[in-house]
Order: sequence, then structure tokens, then C-alpha cells
Amino acid sequence: MTTISTRQPVYASPVDHVAYGHYGSGRLHLSPDWNRPLYPFQGRVTADGSSGLRAEPGRYHLYAAWVCPYAHRAAIVRKLKGLEDVVSLSYVDDERDGRGWAFRERRGPDPVNGFTLLEQAYDATEKGYGGHISVPVLWDRETGRIVSNHFPDITLDLATQFGQWATASIDLYPEALRPEINTLNAWIYHDVNAGVTRVAHAATERERERERHRVVAALERLDERLAERRYLTGDTITEADVRLWVTLARFDAEHNRGHLISERELPDFEHLWPYARDLHRLPAFRETTEGLPASWDTPPGWRR
Repeated sequence: MTTISTRQPVYASPVDHVAYGHYGSGRLHLSPDWNRPLYPFQGRVTADGSSGLRAEPGRYHLYAAWVCPYAHRAAIVRKLKGLEDVVSLSYVDDERDGRGWAFRERRGPDPVNGFTLLEQAYDATEKGYGGHISVPVLWDRETGRIVSNHFPDITLDLATQFGQWATASIDLYPEALRPEINTLNAWIYHDVNAGVTRVAHAATERERERERHRVVAALERLDERLAERRYLTGDTITEADVRLWVTLARFDAEHNRGHLISERELPDFEHLWPYARDLHRLPAFRETTEGLPASWDTPPGWRR
């Protein structure tokens, strides 16, 4: 087991785009010879250890970033399930250059390995790894390797495989609702989570308009769905709510800045807005989020 606690904290040097360039080339924009998934480490943690990785307290560490919505949802699930003392968590710096995510004083050092760059965790797992360096990363202290950087699996494993130590008051992935949750997750990911990114990165105005209308239509459809239920699948929070919320929390300040996507801001949606504030009241959402305006703290009013 590799853990540092008494050493002097070590940090990466400041972001330097002149020396290292911007993140992307050779990482996000992979060469034609790269024939692996963008998120290639896809180990699964299981309660009984049948995957080779048993759920155990103190064994796993979550590397996250405050600015990354996909890492954000892992932090939310960890807190919703009461796993703060079971799976440890640390954050990389908000900014990155061509070296990728790094540990700097603003967010603190790497408490597990003393790495200065998250790239070192990838290289420790696969020597010479040349792919995308993403968060979240689930790290195994016992083997000194990455378990997974496949973000859809990480939250599911946190939600379902640590039941011995997790709070039983909330079931984010109940058996009876899994087909509905899976359908919602796939649609929300394509039309909302990834949809806002496609608008921002559209190469032509025609493409931007197509993707913009797709996102707006999805938000309107979700607004209608929430007219008749408190959460996306009914009266309890599920994985689908977590996946949607991280985009809603960034919609006005980031994705829709200057009405890039919609002339309507989130408060203009009759049901989405109180739904988003309702979730924000919960510590797992509120305490893992930074930078929301005071309007998010106003009471959402009665909801089903």
C-alpha cells in the first residue's frame, strides 16, 4: 500500500502554455494508430471481489477535479452514499497545460502517492501510456494502479458495491428501476451532458444550430417530465439525477454564457429550476460544488 502523510507536500510547477502547450495534441486528439477506448482503464470493484477488486474500506482513492462535471458526479455519489471514510478523495488543480491535470497548492498535494502530475498515475499503471489523461480516476492503493478512468462505471460501483459501509437510506441504482435509469442515462449523456460540449465545439454555424436545438429540446422534455414527479424516476434520487444535475449546475455560468445554447436561462424553466435547487439543498450536491450564485440558495418551493 502506498500512502504518504508525513512528507513535505510536493507540487507541479505553474501552468506554462509556452513551455508545454495547451492540453490536447497527442492526448485528446489521438493519432490514427490509437485503437483503444478514450477511457481504457475499465476495472470494476465488486462487493464479493469476483472482479479481482474487492470493495474494502481504505483501499481506494478517487482523484477528481472541481471543474470537471464527470468527476463532480463521482464526488456527489461518494458523499450521498456516506463513503467519505471508506473511499478517500483529492482534487487536481483547476488549470492544465500540455502536461494534463496537476497537483498544485490551490487544491492541495496528492495525498496517496506524492505525484505532481496525474500523468504519473497513468504511467504507473501502464508504462509509456500515451492516451487521454482524464478525471475521475479510481486508484487502488493495494496494487498501486488505476482501477478505472471510465467515469460511467465509477459512480455505479460507488453506488452499489460498498453497501457494507454505505448509508442504506438512498439507493441510487435500484434493481427495479435500472432499465429506466439506463435509458435516461444514455439519453441525458448524449443530448445534455455531451450536447452542451458539442454546441461549444461546433465547426460550422449549421452544426451549432443543430446541436443547440437538440439540447434545448432535451431540457424542455426534462422540464415536462418533472412536472409530474420530484425526481427523474419518481420520489427518490437516482444515478440519473446526479448525471443531469452536474450539467444544470454549470448551464448558465458556463455552457449557456451569452445565450450560446438557449435564450432561456435555467430559472426560466418552470420545473427544472426548482428541481435543481431542491437537489442543491442536499449537502452531497451543495458541498461538492463551487461558484453557484445566491439564487441557488432560495427555497425551491413545494415539489412533488
